[in-house]
Amino acid sequence: MSKPQPTSSRAPALVGWRLLALNYDFFPVLALWFVTAGAFTLLHGDAVRGGWLGGVEFAALWAVAGLYATISWRRGGQTIGMRPWRMRVVAAGDGKNASWRQLWLRYAVGSASLLLAGAGFWWAWIDRERLTWHDRASATRMLRERMPKETKRGQGEVS
Repeated sequence: MSKPQPTSSRAPALVGWRLLALNYDFFPVLALWFVTAGAFTLLHGDAVRGGWLGGVEFAALWAVAGLYATISWRRGGQTIGMRPWRMRVVAAGDGKNASWRQLWLRYAVGSASLLLAGAGFWWAWIDRERLTWHDRASATRMLRERMPKETKRGQGEVS
């Protein structure tokens, strides 16, 4: 017997798709980091090299990246890096936009996961529902839109 096909137009985003989106998102975040570091350099008069100001700069860089991610997720459910892969972050219960609290929790747990060599991402390979640590902790899901049948290669009308 064959498995029944899912009727939803969304499927869980697998680890590979998530990592591709993360790589794409590195570039806009890098640009934001340059602007932030430039502001610290202007205020300090020289490059920041450690000390308490270095800690403040590190926290500011983390917060700027978090603002980019959470604002993007809240406004449209996706960052720039998620768009080409048709991925979207939604609340687990109703599939709608997640709350600010959920999104910041997702960002914080995802950051911790990356600091632990991506352990929270790799966890999805053994999880029954293919969820990462930040999916579970924040009660959000990253879903991948299925390509509509009429736009799949070789199935559209030829004009």
